[in-house]
Amino acid sequence: MSSEPYLLPNGRVLRYSYKERLVHWLSGVSYVYLLLTGLSFWSPWLFWIAVVLGGATISRELHPWFGVVFVITVVLMHQMWGRQMKEAPADKQWWASIGHYIKNEDKQMPSADRFNPGQKLLFWGFFWNGILLLISGLILWLPQYIPWSLRFLRYLAVIVHPICALLTIGLFIVHVYMGSVIEPGAFHSMIRGTVSRAWADRLHHSWFQQILRDAEPKK
Repeated sequence: MSSEPYLLPNGRVLRYSYKERLVHWLSGVSYVYLLLTGLSFWSPWLFWIAVVLGGATISRELHPWFGVVFVITVVLMHQMWGRQMKEAPADKQWWASIGHYIKNEDKQMPSADRFNPGQKLLFWGFFWNGILLLISGLILWLPQYIPWSLRFLRYLAVIVHPICALLTIGLFIVHVYMGSVIEPGAFHSMIRGTVSRAWADRLHHSWFQQILRDAEPKK
């Protein structure tokens, strides 16, 4: 977590620091480019996307480099949030109440920490799929360095890479939906960095109460 003070003037709470937001948006922009160019390679019906993005050659050359940027940001997010994304005993109760979360029945949801279990699942899904995409992507990017005796790695990469990509697309859709519909204000917090105290208390009560305790004068 950031070393900046969390309780801010005018009833605001620091949700994400500048560094966290910068890394998140670098990850988001690189991922969207990978998503679009990857889809254009995957199906002839979607090849027009590569044309719009500058042509097949440019898309093919830039795709792996954007992949490197994406993986770097995923690693940075793991350094920033990895400890907070670990499963907690209270997470089982949250999952048991997932129906209320989907219906925006916040009052019937158990208390959540800075990241709720759904956000943790998305984080680890992107992290492990990102690692597999990196490994399989390197094999597809530089096949000339794979010995013929290990050619099965090429065949495996051709299967693993699109599967992991499709999984991340599903995660991405859920992520956008959670940030814009299920938790109104979450998207704004990733831009401005702050949320209201009421928002923090309603959706991430445990986290907000910890902030209040940390802000109390030390005796």
